Amino acid sequence: MLYKCADEWRDAPEKRILLFGMSGLGKTHVSDMLRATGKWFHYSVDYRIGTRYMGEAISDNLKREAMKSPLLRELLMTDSVRIRSNITFGNLTPLSAYLGKPGDPDRGGVPWEEYLRRQKLHRDAERAAMLDTGHFAGRAAEIYGYPHFVCDTSGSICEVVTPENPQDPILTALGDQVLMIWIEGSDHHADELSRRFDKAPKPMSFTDDFLEEIWNAYLAEAGDTPETVDPDAFVRWAYAKALAHRQPRYRAMAENWGVTVSADAIAAVDTEDDMIDLVAEALG
Repeated sequence: MLYKCADEWRDAPEKRILLFGMSGLGKTHVSDMLRATGKWFHYSVDYRIGTRYMGEAISDNLKREAMKSPLLRELLMTDSVRIRSNITFGNLTPLSAYLGKPGDPDRGGVPWEEYLRRQKLHRDAERAAMLDTGHFAGRAAEIYGYPHFVCDTSGSICEVVTPENPQDPILTALGDQVLMIWIEGSDHHADELSRRFDKAPKPMSFTDDFLEEIWNAYLAEAGDTPETVDPDAFVRWAYAKALAHRQPRYRAMAENWGVTVSADAIAAVDTEDDMIDLVAEALG
């Protein structure tokens, strides 16, 4: 690990951390708080994915939809309007909307093969964005003079790495550049995340093998065909499977490549000093 003990972490003039875990457990909250001190550069992996690596695909999809409207088609063809996404650290909806949910097109679903294509595009983009971490850490110090760096990862980071492989290229690169910190949720947090997800189901990213497994299981259980699946019903059903699928992968990442802090402890972090103390305790 980048820091071998609590004292080494506390004494480091340049502190570099990476937060990972399920979405909704505090990664972005802590990253925003640290950025607000003026001393930490906040690198958002999702923002990088949605701008640098998938920005063109997202914009093209918006234009494809706009071309269905005669008025917008004419304006686009005469270069009279511009259509693009407006992704921010706090609003990643254009990226989620592009990923989509598989199922009935009349209910906003994406055909299965197209859904798989977009999933692969996202995984490739996430791998590239993760490997950009070191570049941005160096850039933050060299150009802007930030002494510290926090990488705010996507919840799907565990889908693009192999935690048990000591030669995993992404984790090997990250281990030399940042301290990886797992925000571990409890059963209570899992129930709360599921409750929130039921209210507003969102697209997620998975490996093809896992997707095929849960897709076929859902079709068998619901008695649907790929063309009749209710997209929201499927992703709600899949979310609990995702929690169970990702938990051991996160745990292996923490055990082999980083440290663990609890989601409750993260929720109590209000200041930079709080976060420094929490990480020191994890290293100790």
